[in-house]
Amino acid sequence: MTPDTVIALYSASKPLTATAVLQCVDDGVLDLDAPAAEYLPEIGEVGVLEGFADDGAPQIREVRTPITTRMLLLHTAGFAYPFFDDRYRRLVGDRHYPDVATAQKASLMTPVLFEPGSAWNYGSNMDWAGLVVEAVRGARLGEVLAERVFAPLGMVDSGFVLSADMDRRRAAVHMRRPDGSLKATRIVMPQEPEVQMGGQGVYSTVLDYARFLQMWLRNGDGEGGRVLNADTVDWAARNGLVADQRVTPLRGVDAVITHDADFFPGQPKSWAYSFMVNDEQAATGRSAGSLGWAGLANVYFWIDRTADVAGVWGAQVLPFADPVALRASLDFEAEVYRAR
Repeated sequence: MTPDTVIALYSASKPLTATAVLQCVDDGVLDLDAPAAEYLPEIGEVGVLEGFADDGAPQIREVRTPITTRMLLLHTAGFAYPFFDDRYRRLVGDRHYPDVATAQKASLMTPVLFEPGSAWNYGSNMDWAGLVVEAVRGARLGEVLAERVFAPLGMVDSGFVLSADMDRRRAAVHMRRPDGSLKATRIVMPQEPEVQMGGQGVYSTVLDYARFLQMWLRNGDGEGGRVLNADTVDWAARNGLVADQRVTPLRGVDAVITHDADFFPGQPKSWAYSFMVNDEQAATGRSAGSLGWAGLANVYFWIDRTADVAGVWGAQVLPFADPVALRASLDFEAEVYRAR
C-alpha cells in the first residue's frame, strides 16, 4: 500500500458525515435537539426492542422520547450493529431485517435497544444522520460531502462511488487466517446503494483523510476554504455525553467480522460529535481530550488538538481489532510523539 492507495474507511466515514451535519447547524437549517422525524419522518417509526416472543418475533414498543440528531451524533439513540450485539445479530439472522452491509433502507429500520437518550451504544446512528443531511439539503449525501467537505479540503480521492482510477488503486480487504496469514477477499461496498451509508460507506486514501483531520486541527479551516465555524469545532470536539452515559468496550459477537475492542483499556472514554474522546493521556502520548476512532478493516485515526498533531493508520484487514494491525497502529502513533 502507498499513501494514494484507496481504502474502505468503514466507520472512519462517521466523522465525515458528522461534519456535514454540523455544517447544517452552522447554516441554521438543522436543530440538533428537534425530533429527527421533523426532517426524516421514517425515523419516527422506529420503536424500542423489549425482547422476543416464543415464536421468535421481536417485541417492540413505541419510544417515549423522540430520537434527535444530537442523539445520533453521540450514539445515544439506541441503535446497534449485528456484529457487536446478540439481539441485533438475531434480528438479522432470523431475517427480520437485512444486514447493514446491504445498504438497504430496511436495514436501518431496526428497533433501538433502550429509550432514546438514556445510554450510549455504538451502532447505525450515523447512517441515519446522513439521511437527515439528505433531507435538509435536498441532495444525496455523497453530493453534499463532495461539494461542502471534499472540495474545500482537496480530497480528490474520496467518495461513496469508486471512479475507474480509484478502483485501480483500491486495496483488497484481507481476512486474517488462523495461522496468521492473510487472504484477499472480493468485498466491495455497494456501488449503487439504496442508501449512501454515512456511517460506513466512504472510500478514501490516507492522504485525503489526513487533510480532513488537519481541518479539525485548524479550527474548521481548509486549504480551499472554511468547512466549519471555529466555535462549532470548539464545542463539537468536546464530550457531549451526560452524567450517566458511558462509552463501553465493544464486545464482538461475530468472530468473522470483529474481535472484542477496547481502546486504551482501563481508561475512561467519552464521546464528542462524532469521535471517541480519551479522557486521560494515553500511553502512546496522545493528550487527554483528544479525538479518535476507527474503521472496521483496521483503519485507526486520532486528532490531538492540544499537541497539534493528527494521524491515520490505514489497513484493510478483518476481523476488526486485529492484534497485529492494532499494535502496529499504536506503535506508529507512539513514534509520532517520540519524533516531535
